[in-house]
Amino acid sequence: MKSIIIAAPQSGSGKTTITLGIMACLRRRGLQIAPFKVGPDFIDPGYHRLVAGRPSINLDGWMCGADFVRETFTSHGSGADMAVIEGVMGLFDGIGENGDEGSTAQIARLTGSPIVLVVDAGRMAGSAAALVKGFAEFDPQVNLAAVIFNNVAGDNHGLLLRKSMAAALPRVRVLGCIGRDERLHIPSRHLGLLTAEENPLPPGFLQHLVETVERCLDVDFLCHLSCTHSYDIGRPGNAMEDQGTGNMVPIAVARDEAFCFVYEDNLRLLREAGCEIVEFSPLRDRALPAGIGGIYLPGGYPEIFAESLAANAPMKEAIRAAVEKDMPVYAECGGFIYLTRGVMDTNTEAGSIHDFVGIYPVTTRMLPRRKALGYREIITRQDSILGKKGLSARGHEFHYSEMAELPESTDRLYRVRKQETELGAEGYRYKNCLASYIHLHFGSCPELAAAFADNCRKFNGSCS
Repeated sequence: MKSIIIAAPQSGSGKTTITLGIMACLRRRGLQIAPFKVGPDFIDPGYHRLVAGRPSINLDGWMCGADFVRETFTSHGSGADMAVIEGVMGLFDGIGENGDEGSTAQIARLTGSPIVLVVDAGRMAGSAAALVKGFAEFDPQVNLAAVIFNNVAGDNHGLLLRKSMAAALPRVRVLGCIGRDERLHIPSRHLGLLTAEENPLPPGFLQHLVETVERCLDVDFLCHLSCTHSYDIGRPGNAMEDQGTGNMVPIAVARDEAFCFVYEDNLRLLREAGCEIVEFSPLRDRALPAGIGGIYLPGGYPEIFAESLAANAPMKEAIRAAVEKDMPVYAECGGFIYLTRGVMDTNTEAGSIHDFVGIYPVTTRMLPRRKALGYREIITRQDSILGKKGLSARGHEFHYSEMAELPESTDRLYRVRKQETELGAEGYRYKNCLASYIHLHFGSCPELAAAFADNCRKFNGSCS
């Protein structure tokens, strides 16, 4: 397997669009593409999946650590001709003032992948070469091999950029220049781009994007510069093999337009712990899948689909009944919101409430500004469906909503930290239901998946 990383000096440079174009172009040449995304983002991987035809995997050195990043990279890259990794923010942007944990540069060092830097040159000429030179020389362990100039004004502007690069940094290849083009714009909303489930890239968009990449970029050289990986992709401690097919437990995982933010590795680790993933839609299905031992409600946009979710009374009742029967239920962010009494309709003057499941006796409202953003570390304060007291796990929080304070009697299972800052208690438990605003990555603590699978198995066995 070969690999490249598409990075940028800063967010908004066009790396997502160009990454999609490169993936689509390589796939049309007959290559099997393994897509990856640096950082905790959910939206870009959805588009990767549409274009590459296989799930896109998050690589995060802060949440999961170096060993897990290498393991999941080789695991999910198995059978592919090339891994295409989309970076996050600026190339060296990570946690802390001087640290780069969680950065694209860290992933480049861990995977050995060369960097293709996407530079928005719309308002630059010779300064673009100075910028690339600074990035290329900042860390000698990071191989910045090529550059793509985006938002180029025309042929003369592109020629000037190429000449400046040839004079300042001849070892870094200019893969090409892409002109300003409004047709390559992907719609966005408060948490980023519209999700792939809602806005599944019309054929005309993708065709135009591929034609642009083929015309403007040296795709043959892109394939040539890719790093080749040949090391053993075996995974230590494969729990699925240990469980055996006879001990598998079905768990229901919500996956539709309203619930589409889930780390693919969480599902993989659950499978390896002995779970059979059964997808269902709280928007459209009228009942939970039969024979399940647990429920996983990931994040997403329940507020956007609040009217439809509220109207599906049979599904709300089915989930409520499952919780009351002590079925293990794990919910995060949007899934947590779905388990409250409802979300306020901000489009009406009266502020009416769209009724949700009602397990947690509070309502949620959307805010005009972001409420929370950033990495989180949790330490469990009590035993739960995710494992024993004292476990440490990492994740990410990003939302524009807030809910009323839950009653003091509600168990709070997480002690939450943002780096060295204590943020208080979170992780709310009702019976065997655990809900939180934090998206935990099970790769940060594989015991989470094993414990959830075991609790689902015990529940399923008690009901048989």
